[in-house]
Amino acid sequence: MSRELIHIIEQMSKERGIPKESIIGTLESALLSAVRKKYGIKVEINIKIDPKTGDIVITALKKVVEKVTNPMEEISLKEARNSDPSKQIDDMVESSIAVEDFGRIAAQTAKQVLFQRVREAEKEAIFEEYKDKAGQIVSGVVIRKEKGCYFVALGRAEATLPIKSTLPTENLKRGETVRTYIEEVKVTPKGPIILLSRTHPNFVAELFKMEIPEIYEGLVVIKNIVREAGDRTKLTVFSKNSMVDPVGACVGMKGTRVQSIVRELKGERIDIIPWTDDPRVLIAKALSPAAIESIGIGEDEKSAIVVVNDQQLSLAIGKKGQNVRLAMKLTGWDIEIFSETEYNKMRKGDAEAKLEEARESLEKRENPEAGSKEE
Repeated sequence: MSRELIHIIEQMSKERGIPKESIIGTLESALLSAVRKKYGIKVEINIKIDPKTGDIVITALKKVVEKVTNPMEEISLKEARNSDPSKQIDDMVESSIAVEDFGRIAAQTAKQVLFQRVREAEKEAIFEEYKDKAGQIVSGVVIRKEKGCYFVALGRAEATLPIKSTLPTENLKRGETVRTYIEEVKVTPKGPIILLSRTHPNFVAELFKMEIPEIYEGLVVIKNIVREAGDRTKLTVFSKNSMVDPVGACVGMKGTRVQSIVRELKGERIDIIPWTDDPRVLIAKALSPAAIESIGIGEDEKSAIVVVNDQQLSLAIGKKGQNVRLAMKLTGWDIEIFSETEYNKMRKGDAEAKLEEARESLEKRENPEAGSKEE
């Protein structure tokens, strides 16, 4: 039994990644619960399992008495002096309890408590393994789909990928390997939850870190990134080394680097924009792929008026306003876009209004009596 017990402990430790000492400690607690449940012993009990042999030693602290009435809590003076001749009446003696006395019910109780506590230890081990991995990309295998979520196996851990956190065009299949971003790791009453995402903007940022050596090494830095998953991502980058072109490093020769990221994102468009402190240049680049004619800014309120060629207006605004919306999030500026025709009409209207105002003022000066009569 002892050898078999050690074999089970070692196998469980290997399969579930739980330290052997932790399993032995859990088993000792389980046996203690079983002893108390079966015998209702109120005295102090100690249980030790030898980690090498598997031998179980159970002792109870018993009171030395003349006549034993409760063998589980008392020991006779004669028996006590067999192990320690100095013992007297009312002394406390540590005495062994035979393992065979547990019986079937006690053994079953110990087994149930062991499995329960091993599961708890396994959950704790999973949390410890993944608590510092939030913000990283991991690969996993889809194991099932239910209640609006995919469940993904990450080694011995099971993570949750909400369907709303997947790309709009993808439908993951059971057994499919998928790369995801660990958005959050938290503890709940039911155990640790690992929450995954493929729509988080930082998923794209981490893909760039994996694919672009200059970003991984810290030579090129992603200043900001915004995203509407499945459609478009915009990010600003700058280089700490004047010899390194940040945009060129991200794009790669013939676009090979960025294309690998685009494939992972199922064709999502990516605009890579060089960071600059000049708001006019930054806003113009952020509205890519549209070409900008002119920009006027109000620095106090961080607002900008952008003028584009009539043919570029729809491109600058984007489908349902997506391009300008992302540009505003990326730069932190409120952007209003006009076509050249619209802008010229506005300027003409302003000029005519000012001319009319000047005429009225001149007439009043030339004919003050007419002005007073009107009043």
